[in-house]
Amino acid sequence: MTKIIGSKDIISHIRSGMTIGIGGWGSRRKPMSLVRELLKSDVEDLTIVSYGGPDVGMLCSAKKVKKLIFGFVSMETTPLESHFRKARQEGSIEVMELDEGLLQFGLIAAGMRLPFFTTRVGLGSDILSLNPEIKTISSPYKDNETLVAMPAIELDVALIHVHESDDLGNTFIYGPDLFIDDKFVRASSKTFISTERIIKTDEIDKNKSMFNWFERSLVTGVIESPYGAHPTAATPNYGFDKEHLSNYSKATDQIEWEAYFENYISLDHESYLKAVGGKDHITSLEVPVF
Repeated sequence: MTKIIGSKDIISHIRSGMTIGIGGWGSRRKPMSLVRELLKSDVEDLTIVSYGGPDVGMLCSAKKVKKLIFGFVSMETTPLESHFRKARQEGSIEVMELDEGLLQFGLIAAGMRLPFFTTRVGLGSDILSLNPEIKTISSPYKDNETLVAMPAIELDVALIHVHESDDLGNTFIYGPDLFIDDKFVRASSKTFISTERIIKTDEIDKNKSMFNWFERSLVTGVIESPYGAHPTAATPNYGFDKEHLSNYSKATDQIEWEAYFENYISLDHESYLKAVGGKDHITSLEVPVF
């Protein structure tokens, strides 16, 4: 049974007050075409979970975020995402600020249907004092060690961008890093995928299967969205658009943000691609090397 659906169908599964996990990492392989659809919707009061980049910044400026659970929010070439910084300075969002490891452990606990994940990460830091909802626990064994009990981060919906998918939800992520995308998928009740390309199931062979990181049974819906990660990177297909991200970073003033929204976010996907310079421009973007 095909899982291919439209972008508006995907957004219809998201309601105000939900907890939404967004895959990718900083300015790399973010599901930006889906984020733009979310920005255009009337949902609000979302809890966003992300290793954040412009996905988080745009949702903050559009007043969609009630609470943010994050390990960082950066565009890498710009260390601190400017729209996120503005939201923090204005105190307009609630936050649960974690390190990268604790965020991952919260997602793992949710994926394993456990209430928490035990770790030493966070001990001796301000994470516990700034996040009183994170408790410690004593080891039941003879060491009686005090450990952090990182609570499960359960997601209602996960949004992920991949390089290829068939219509059954068999997905393939290439490039140097999976990031934490498989953890987002397993922690979520529903997962929606945007993909650079839809492939036929009979194109899948043993070599391609090595890049399938989570089961198709966990995928709720798939939409073909070529260049759907722009302005973030989708290595090895294309790099991030430094000029576009630089101009976006400057648009934190309300008037400038409204202009950015009108010029780029309000458009359908094909019109967006033309507005940012077209497919030839995106494929010419230098792939980052880390």
